[in-house]
Amino acid sequence: MSAAGQPGGALRVALLTPCFWPEVRRGGERLVRDLADGLIARGHHPRLITSHPGRPSKTLEDGLEIVRHWRPPPGRLARRKFEDHLTHLPFTYASLALGHDDVAHAVYVTDAVAAARWSKKSGRPSIHGVIGAPDRQYFVRRRKRVELWVEACRDCDVVTVLSKAAADNLWRDLGVESRVIAPGVDTSVFTPGETPERDERPTIFCASAIDDPMKRVGLLVEAFALVRRERPDARLLLNRPRDTALAGQVTGNDGVELLDAASRSPELIGAYRRSWVCALPSLGEAFGLVLAEALACGTPVVGSNAGGIPEVLGGRDDVGRLFDERTPEALSRALLDGLELAEDDGVRERCRARGEELSLENCVAEYESLYRELIAARARAG
Repeated sequence: MSAAGQPGGALRVALLTPCFWPEVRRGGERLVRDLADGLIARGHHPRLITSHPGRPSKTLEDGLEIVRHWRPPPGRLARRKFEDHLTHLPFTYASLALGHDDVAHAVYVTDAVAAARWSKKSGRPSIHGVIGAPDRQYFVRRRKRVELWVEACRDCDVVTVLSKAAADNLWRDLGVESRVIAPGVDTSVFTPGETPERDERPTIFCASAIDDPMKRVGLLVEAFALVRRERPDARLLLNRPRDTALAGQVTGNDGVELLDAASRSPELIGAYRRSWVCALPSLGEAFGLVLAEALACGTPVVGSNAGGIPEVLGGRDDVGRLFDERTPEALSRALLDGLELAEDDGVRERCRARGEELSLENCVAEYESLYRELIAARARAG
């Protein structure tokens, strides 16, 4: 019997993603790294199978084995609008077939198809981990996308999502049932700090990418101009974009400043701690991890009442505010309420408590439980 078949035994988990650091740094790659670190801390043996444009390599990075396969250029597939990230799949499947993993956990649909086909051959379980909150428009944007999603959802042992909102989308558009496992915050890293660091000036921070239209940072800048009418000393902190022209355009607004705050960096954590409010006016968020990070740092949040963002607040108006109308006026009212909330006694403690409910430790424990459940179910069936 393998260690996976023994109660409490170490698990061998293959994590699959088409791209990884340093090539891209998005939410999916961040979730994979956090999950891998959490599994390693619990005594398991994850490995990451991914791809990049360069030569194949196998490295050990902070305790995680990372296999990077060559990703052939998409060429005609891209020109003909086929689904992204198809060309590396033969190499990913080969890595699974030659490995000794107990479970395969993919976070992109094409990798999930490879994992599902590996499951059929090996008899071991696979997971289609959905990172976003896909809707009907997303499904029809690429050729063969719907077919790939149907195969992945049908043939993987389970589909996981980050929020109930994402689960509702999948059920509505594909008729797929899924299990909700919220992403987690490393509450040992994201903390309020030993001493209060809040700025004297009312400060609003948005950690989202300025150049992503779905984040609606432009709407935030418009709303902030209205906030300044009532709070003239307020300032808005934004992450510096790569586009210098866009950076200059944004900083042309009074009170708007840019900073370089990479994921998990001291600059990011410092910005969370110093700010009075962390804002996320996005549409289509599967969860809104930056708001959970801010809460763990003791900072109230403001977000759109859409997607998975309300689930971050957990129905509590004593840790943040939501806005419904997609107008600068509605967002500015929520921001002003958030600034007032930041001055309440005990708000840091309440925010921190909510952040701890969304801890990475809880998230990793749920995935570990799911892995064991699926392995046991396969063993009974086999």
